[in-house]
Amino acid sequence: MEDMSSTAPHDVHTPDSPALALTIAGSEATGGAGAQADLKTFQELGTFGMVALTCIVSFDPRDDWNHRFVPVQQDVIANQLEAIQADYAGTLRTTKLGMMGSPETISTVAAALKSQDWDHVVLDPVLICKGQEPGHALDTDRALKAELLPLATFTTPNHFESEQLSGLQIRTLEDLQEAAQRIHDVSGAAVLAKGGIRLDGPDAQDVFYDGETLEVLSAPKVGEHAVSGAGCSLAAAVTAELAKGATPLQAARRAKEFVTAGIKQRVTGNTPFDALWQGGLRRA
Repeated sequence: MEDMSSTAPHDVHTPDSPALALTIAGSEATGGAGAQADLKTFQELGTFGMVALTCIVSFDPRDDWNHRFVPVQQDVIANQLEAIQADYAGTLRTTKLGMMGSPETISTVAAALKSQDWDHVVLDPVLICKGQEPGHALDTDRALKAELLPLATFTTPNHFESEQLSGLQIRTLEDLQEAAQRIHDVSGAAVLAKGGIRLDGPDAQDVFYDGETLEVLSAPKVGEHAVSGAGCSLAAAVTAELAKGATPLQAARRAKEFVTAGIKQRVTGNTPFDALWQGGLRRA
């Protein structure tokens, strides 16, 4: 590693520098989801990405590819965030929140977020991680709703998460629209509620709502099964676009386009699910 102590001070924050985007999320070793997907998305969309890892998640090929979950120690999470926020003080104003994994991690992250001002806090409200004990997962869900949702300026719940956050059973597009409005009402955040392939019909439909604009984002369904990394990449794409100066609606539209292209060019391995390719839009 280069010895930086002997080098001259350098200013990376020039007018030509890329926008900055931070993801606070878990590692997923196969590259389809988590922080790996976030960083690839940031790069593809022209932003400089950085990451603070909250946990290590790996699939278990000997147990039907279920998750193995290992939390990162709280002081290590705090140290990562301290370094990032100190390095880019005054210029880092956009972050994405992914897998937290525990109430303790949520509290650590919330404290770091409150230590500075943010233009955009994009919450991918990961409420359940397979492999966690049900009681622990429930405690994590409650902490996320209490500590992180109020800090969010934009949130991207999937079908299950939209039901949990809105209290509605979602079976139709109209249900999803009402859920998006309810989630905005309780959080104040712009909402991109993902129906995806869960709703009947030929199109994958998501709903954007920010308190004024209600818009359905629609694209033809690709395949019959969800792909790994779609939710992470969607939220990361929203984050990257917001960091570059897009409006929330513009960011939602671009993110939908990005994910649709990535699903069309999915990556197949030995898991029972494919992975979205973050380079899909570039190739298209």
